[in-house]
Amino acid sequence: MSEMLSLTRAARLIGVTRTEFQKKIRSGEMISHDGMVSIENLLKCYPDTQLEDTAETRRVAQIKERAFGKRVFERALPDAEVLAARVTELSKKLATNQGQVKQFNALLVKLWDKLAEVESRLNSESRMTMEYLKRWIKHEVDLAMEPGFINPLTIKDTVLRIITAQVTVMPGKQEFLVEGHDTLLEAAIRSGIPLNYGCSGGNCGLCKARVLSGEVKKTRLHDFVISEAEISQGYILLCSNTAVSDVVIEAAVAGSVQDIPFQQISARVKSVGHITDDMALLHLQTPRTQRLRFLAGQSATLRVGQSFSADLPIASCPCDDRNVLFHIHRQSGNLFSDYVFDRLKQNDVVEMEGPHGEFILHEKSPRLYFFAFNGGFAPIKSLIEHALSLEAETIYLHWFGSSQKNIYLPNIAHAWRDALDNFHYEEHIAGFDLRSVSGKREETLLRQLDNINAGDTSLLKGDIYIAGPEDAVSIAEQFFLGKGLPKTRVAVASVK
Repeated sequence: MSEMLSLTRAARLIGVTRTEFQKKIRSGEMISHDGMVSIENLLKCYPDTQLEDTAETRRVAQIKERAFGKRVFERALPDAEVLAARVTELSKKLATNQGQVKQFNALLVKLWDKLAEVESRLNSESRMTMEYLKRWIKHEVDLAMEPGFINPLTIKDTVLRIITAQVTVMPGKQEFLVEGHDTLLEAAIRSGIPLNYGCSGGNCGLCKARVLSGEVKKTRLHDFVISEAEISQGYILLCSNTAVSDVVIEAAVAGSVQDIPFQQISARVKSVGHITDDMALLHLQTPRTQRLRFLAGQSATLRVGQSFSADLPIASCPCDDRNVLFHIHRQSGNLFSDYVFDRLKQNDVVEMEGPHGEFILHEKSPRLYFFAFNGGFAPIKSLIEHALSLEAETIYLHWFGSSQKNIYLPNIAHAWRDALDNFHYEEHIAGFDLRSVSGKREETLLRQLDNINAGDTSLLKGDIYIAGPEDAVSIAEQFFLGKGLPKTRVAVASVK
């Protein structure tokens, strides 16, 4: 029987997304049993599979790493103890297989002896039949014992099992891979799965989860005390353990903003960069033991100096929760923006409170349309990065600028478009201030939206996310609602 693989592991072997597999399953090209596919079926669907990474694949991987806000680095091996444990598990499996082969050979000897005993009591005609049976058995055994074709995917899967471990989260059946020195919590966050956690340093116990099957290993000490009764039931802290083998855990996954606690964090400025003359990129870094837990698309309140504050959308992915990005638009006479542009410097403390807001991704939507107006790109960027980590089926981004300079980070969108087959990007110049839209300006904007809709017959089949100045957002929202879309499929956020 051909070995069965999960969709997550199979996608990694072939080098495609889980979404592509699911398309083939729905179309009948690929056969799946309870979320598993056979290596034999994989080779039939992908006969020209490249087993080695190409330079282009590595380039795309690096672009994706930057786009997701992750580290760009060669994937590290797990530490020596975890690596040894995984090799040991494979050695046990090999020893078991070798033992079964020995038992099979011993059984063959007994079979020949039994056939010889029976043959001695047969008449000549029956002996001819027996001789035919013995030749057939010998032929089939010889075929079974020949090495034959060694499936390259099987070899690659064996290597992958040494380097990575797969984790399944129950009861939702979310899957992710643990790579390098990552803990279970770090690997889940990088994969876009919002597990429950607090300090991520082993003090609060909020990431406590139960191991249902598989082997884990503690990689960090923690102060939070897990009772002996809970330890005997398999409870661990996800922030302090990694997976040795494939693991199934029982853990809470945030499904709504109500699942995310309110937090107050003293972060430090890692950098303040000027994207344009009137747009700054503020990079805050939280303490290692107090990271900001948030859902993509949410906002936070920042306080600088003595009392200057602003509510701003987070412009980064939850997959890198310690490094939080904000796009600051300079507004004449605004004390907060003046302070950021003129006085804020590296290592200054910025008080951060949140998260808040319900402009979040509906993760089950296969087709996503994002409409960013001017600085509305900040929360849209966070949503897109999260959607990419979840391997959304198709993503469309339409970025409207009052002028060309208002599309202030085009290289990020261009990188997504160049690297990802399922990502589509278009820029639109309104030619007027999108903060004030009425009369002929409104007619112009509606005409632009209508042209987009007319050119894409699938648009009204997807989920729509709109962010930017209130006037433009309101007009775009009413446009799509007027096309028959329900409010549940049109999400909006007002960004000054």
